[in-house]
Parts: sequence; C-alpha cells; structure tokens
Amino acid sequence: MIFRAFVSEGLRPVARQIPSLSVVLLAALVSLACADLAKAGHKTATGPRSVADLADRLMPAVVNISTRSVVDAKSSIPIPRVPDGSPFQEFFEDFFEQNGEGGSRKQSVQSLGSGFVIDASGLIVTNHHVISEADEITIKLADGSRHEARLVGRDTKTDLALLKIEVTEPLAVVSFATDEDVRVGDWVMAIGNPFGLGSSVSVGIVSARNRDINTGPYDSFIQTDAAINRGNSGGPLFDMYGNVVGVNTAIISPTGSSIGLGFAIPADIARRVVDQLKSFGETRRGWLGIRIQQISQDLAEGLGLSQDRGVLVSWVNQDGPAQKAGLKPGDVILSYDGKAIHEVRDLTRLVAESAIGDQVKVRLVRKGHTMVLPIVVGHLEANQTSLPRLKQAPAMQASLFGMALTDLTEAERKKHNLGDQVEGVVVHQVAPDSLAAQKGIVQGMVIVEINQEIVSTPEGVIERVEALKAEGKTTIVLLLARPDGGELVFVPLKLE
Repeated sequence: MIFRAFVSEGLRPVARQIPSLSVVLLAALVSLACADLAKAGHKTATGPRSVADLADRLMPAVVNISTRSVVDAKSSIPIPRVPDGSPFQEFFEDFFEQNGEGGSRKQSVQSLGSGFVIDASGLIVTNHHVISEADEITIKLADGSRHEARLVGRDTKTDLALLKIEVTEPLAVVSFATDEDVRVGDWVMAIGNPFGLGSSVSVGIVSARNRDINTGPYDSFIQTDAAINRGNSGGPLFDMYGNVVGVNTAIISPTGSSIGLGFAIPADIARRVVDQLKSFGETRRGWLGIRIQQISQDLAEGLGLSQDRGVLVSWVNQDGPAQKAGLKPGDVILSYDGKAIHEVRDLTRLVAESAIGDQVKVRLVRKGHTMVLPIVVGHLEANQTSLPRLKQAPAMQASLFGMALTDLTEAERKKHNLGDQVEGVVVHQVAPDSLAAQKGIVQGMVIVEINQEIVSTPEGVIERVEALKAEGKTTIVLLLARPDGGELVFVPLKLE
C-alpha cells in the first residue's frame, strides 16, 4: 500500500522536476526497491507478483470439511411379483429385505466444504450450509490428519457455523481483518477445497462491497472475482497481509462454476457471530418487535412525506419492546441510536447488533410530526412466519381499484384466520390485472386504514377515498392486514 501511493503520488511529479541523470539514478533505485518488495512478498503497483510465500504461510490454517448424512431413499425398482413356492421367491425376498422393503432404504449422502482455524485449540469457522444436515463431520488438516468435529453453534441467518476438533498440538490459526480496511480494488486470495480436489489457491480483487443478493436479512457481502467454486464454501478470503476479510459463501453462475461473481461474508459480521457462538453456542441479537418496509416514492407521496427516506413500520408485536415504547404502525423511522436509516436492511442490522437491554433512541415521523422514542432492546427469538394462503371470495358488496369489499364478520374472521385484534374491511375478490392485483393485494386481506384513518365498512372505504380525491391527493396509502395471522403491510395506490 505504501509503495503504490509512492508511485502514483510522488514519483511522477518529482521525475518531471529533476535532471535526466537523476531520473536514471532514481529509476534504478526504484527498480531495486521493486525487486526487494517483490522478494518480500509485498504488492506492486500492478498487483502481487506472487502470493506463494503468503499461501505457504496461510494454508496450514485452512481445512477441508467432509460430512455424511443418512437419509431415506426410495428405489425406483419395484419388487418383482413371483408365485408362491417359486424357486426365486426366497432370493427376491432376501434381496429386497436387505435393501429395504418396497424399495425403501437408507442412503448415505456426502458433501464437501472448507473452513479455517481461528483458535489453536481446534475452533474452526465454516458455513452453516456445509454442515446443516450432517450426522458426521470430518475435518482434514493440512498435514493430512483427519479429526471428527462437533458442532459448537450455528447461525442460519448469516450462514455461519463454529466447529471444534480435539488436538494434541496447537494448530496454525488466522485472524479476522476489519471491514474498514477493505477497499474495492484490493487484491484478495481465496483458499479452499473446490470440488473436493484439496487445498487450492486463487487470486482476484474486491469487486464490490455491501452486496445484497437476497439470501437473508443481514446480506452485506463482499463481491470478488477470485475463483470460488463448489467446495469453497466456508473457506477464507484473505487480504495480502494474511487476514481473513471474508468467509466464502456463494456464487452467481449459470453453470455452477466460477464466472467471477463470488460472495463472502464480511469479517466484521463473521467475527461478531463467531464470538457469540463461542461464548453462548448461539447468537444473541437485538429485537424491537416490529415489521418494516421500504418507503417508495408512491408511499412517501401518499403519507405526505417530503422525501422517500427512512422505513415504514407496518406491524408492532404485542408486548414487544417497540409497543412498550409507544411505536405504532404507520410511524416512519428516520434514525436509530443516532444513525440515519435509508433502507430496511440498515435498521435490521443495527438492531441485530445492539446489546440486549440497552436503551436506544429512535427518531421517527408520525402523521407529520417528528418525535424521539427511547426503546429498550429485547432478545430476538427464532420465529417462523407462514405465507398467506388465498381464500375463496363471497359475493361483492362494494368495489374499488378492482377489489370487491365486504364487512369483517366473525365468519370472515374465522375463514381467513384473522386474529381478534384485526378490524377493518375484507378484500374478498381481486380482479386480474387490476391496480390492486398489480400492487400485490389478494383475497382475504383486510383494509385497516386509509392514509392513517381507520375504516370499518365498505361504504366507509369509498367515502374516505372520495374525500382524499376532493382534497387533491394523487396517491393514497392502504394499511392492510394479511390473512392467516394478520401481519400488516402498507400499499400505495395512485388515484386516477
């Protein structure tokens, strides 16, 4: 890094100001300096001349991982029908009994991946997907020795896992870098076990940072063109100083092989997760108890916001930290603990990284008024949310934007599996290709509010929309509760 700055910032201006003999002497000195740096394994202005010394130093800390899992498998070969007393009857019965009655049997499935040692006692980092279904995990060290590993902890949200092997001698280890030291254009080196071939080295650059490839709520990948293939998962991505800048995790490829689009979990995220897995055997993330959505230009216009910044609160968990602090659906969060919020994943990450029990200040806009609420961060539990299922529609009572509307009766509430807390007007039919359909509104949703005003009847919905038209509004915002649980979502609709 020092030499690159010297060439680009110091050499050329100086060379233009000194006599030709001095230029020759200086050039000779620079050539000698280049040779010395190259011998030492440093980077040159055009990239690393060789990474051999660096690879030799780091490869002992990189491991190959193989897993075995036993799954049920059914053979496509049917059992032959033979007459009772046939000389072949006993043969076929014995054969299919050994392989499972009816062609059903147990099948051993193997997979391969990579990892790296972070503690000399035998702690190893890898991807969760490498070991997710494993009954047995085997680690092969650089010296060829094999060790059975046990799972210390895993985190499905970031796709990381921590393993432990028992060793009699201290292992070679590597350390994490810090994200602020990683720049687009920096040279990086991947070491792993592609296609089960054994330790392999590839070199490339950091192509981009903070990539969101929609694999999880905390996506913030380093993108690299260093060759990453199947089997590299869980392996380290090093900088030219030998620090781990990322954990190789995914590729984008139509063939399943590297085309120069590899993605690694950044060191800062990996370090935090690994530290928690090491200490607790699990991750301990902060939690507010809200669901949020991005504010589009249409939503901003419908809500009367000056610009589409911040994130919109669409749902608040009963008795969660946010509800206890007074947060409500329709609030627009502008900052969290003094840090500006521009998109959904900004808030998701900041909350997750917050210490449980800490009090943070959330700045928000509610119906045009700015306020600050103190919230005590809770503990995120692992919960799953089912997707809504479409329901059959009863007869129409009123229509709007291609939606047929009806009252929310107890029968409708039961039919669409809506909680007692949900109140509003049921969407019981959506016309194909209508504006409502284009916006993702489906049967069984309930209109709770229009532009932050509660509605309770189909006629009330029509009246509210007409009133907003009369006020000159060009966009309205519906607050809708989804069927099968009542999760809330804001949807903007353009008025004609």
